[in-house]
Amino acid sequence: MHHLQCVLHAQRYLGWGPLASVSWLLLRTCRAHSTFSTTTCPSPEGLQEDGVRKDFSSRLATGPTFQHFLRSASVPQEKLSSPDAVDPPPYLTVDELLGRQRKVYLETYGCQMNVNDTEIAWSILQKSGYLRTRNLQEADVILLVTCSIREKAEQTIWNRLHQLKALKKKRLRSRVPLKIGILGCMAERLKEEILNREKIVDVLAGPDAYRDLPRLLAVAESGQQAANVLLSLDETYADVMPVQTSPSAPSAFVSIMRGCDNMCSYCIVPFTRGRERSRPVASILEEVRKLSEQGLKEVTLLGQNVNSFRDTSEVQFNNAVSTNLSRGFSTNYKTKQGGLRFSHLLDQVSRIDPEMRIRFTSPHPKDFPDEVLQLIHERDNICKQIHLPAQSGSSRVLEAMRRGYSREAYVELIHHIRESIPGVSLSSDFIAGFCGETEEDHLQTVSLLREVQYNMGFLFAYSMRQTRAYHRLKDDVPEEVKLRRLKELITVFREEATKANNTSVGCTQLVLVEGLSKRSATDLYGRNDGNLKVIFPDVEMEDVTNSGLRVRAQPGDYVLVKITSASSQTLRGHLLCRTTLKDSSAHCSVE
Repeated sequence: MHHLQCVLHAQRYLGWGPLASVSWLLLRTCRAHSTFSTTTCPSPEGLQEDGVRKDFSSRLATGPTFQHFLRSASVPQEKLSSPDAVDPPPYLTVDELLGRQRKVYLETYGCQMNVNDTEIAWSILQKSGYLRTRNLQEADVILLVTCSIREKAEQTIWNRLHQLKALKKKRLRSRVPLKIGILGCMAERLKEEILNREKIVDVLAGPDAYRDLPRLLAVAESGQQAANVLLSLDETYADVMPVQTSPSAPSAFVSIMRGCDNMCSYCIVPFTRGRERSRPVASILEEVRKLSEQGLKEVTLLGQNVNSFRDTSEVQFNNAVSTNLSRGFSTNYKTKQGGLRFSHLLDQVSRIDPEMRIRFTSPHPKDFPDEVLQLIHERDNICKQIHLPAQSGSSRVLEAMRRGYSREAYVELIHHIRESIPGVSLSSDFIAGFCGETEEDHLQTVSLLREVQYNMGFLFAYSMRQTRAYHRLKDDVPEEVKLRRLKELITVFREEATKANNTSVGCTQLVLVEGLSKRSATDLYGRNDGNLKVIFPDVEMEDVTNSGLRVRAQPGDYVLVKITSASSQTLRGHLLCRTTLKDSSAHCSVE
């Protein structure tokens, strides 16, 4: 046990990434209910595979010495994405780390970061020899990329696992037993609780452990349960090129940073995704260039706190001038000095392809210095749309949430943004029924919705997670009151959003076509600059890039649409012509 403690302490103080080969040590202590973050435990299925398990255990018995871990630690992290880049753990062969064309079925739940995580995980597995399937019945491995932001999100996964039990039981009798894995935030938050509660789960991998998936699945093949939920201070998957889950889509997500340091009292993200760390600018630009070469027309830069981006990957970046916070805003952490900031990245990304739209999400209101707003205003291909999560309209509740601003500061920022970016589209997040929220606090949120008149909104009832609020505040708003307040917020939001969106009626807008409308086979849909869905007839139109040619719109085309009606969520209009982003600016105006 002394060796195990040495390994864990060395990892903590030397800043090692996830230790792929620590499982052999923890296997020996698993039956004593080990709570360490990387574990392998025998599954019921493994008890039926005595021959394989004995062979596996015999290799474990001759496991590595402490020197092996020191030697592995010197391998640069970027080489670990390929299973044959380093020597395999002593208890596995190179062949066992390969997928051998086993079929993987991936399901994604939750936010855009989870969509990107799915693409990263699949990129890693694809290089290891796994195949992708869209047919659940033929899968050899089922991986669920999960969310923990609210209790309902986790309950969805528990229900899904219950549904998969019958399929797993049926496959136990086959030559290739089915393996099931839980990836992402729920794996990170609940850890061994998942393995103890649902014996059908073979693999757990936290958001920073996707490089370890080939090893975890290899361990699972031997009949053991395997887990790696170690959080990293530096993992960004910068060298992993995500494989798009929808190859025909005209847009893609590009992760630029991971984790969050804000520690808002209601939020689980810092506990499931760890501390903030940013990808090197060079790796982001390389990925965006490749997407441009593939013909994609829109990129969304992703991060839990995307506009706090700070690249410190090179020494000279530390001399970069620090940016200012939005006026009237503060942080819950010490000011971070140096590094290339979000304005630099946004500038560089927008220069790669003038015909590629650039979006970003999800930002924090505190990180909107004037240079970012100026860039959005000046560059035609940076969308004039900003997500500005308010969470509450009450300064008292905002303080309890540890948001770092008052209602007054937030409203001042709204005015400043609208002055800096005429015609900007705004969206926001709101929580109904946070700890201690009074009826007066709720009415202040209602009044903020009416005052700002957002184009889009994401509103939810508060769900207590194991966060700072869990330890220091009381979830004292009854559930029925939360739901009633949420319903009122949604009603007011829709009323005001309809008014805001109605100002587009009569305008000609540039729309990026995404595909057929789900409600009508004769309509297409796409999104405008403000990220609102626009529906229009699928008819022939003029192609202004080829004079005299008439064409039908295809996904990835830019088209001009004259808006004829609006609701709180969508716009409708008449199709005018196919165009380019550059040529559209002269036509997009109110008529």
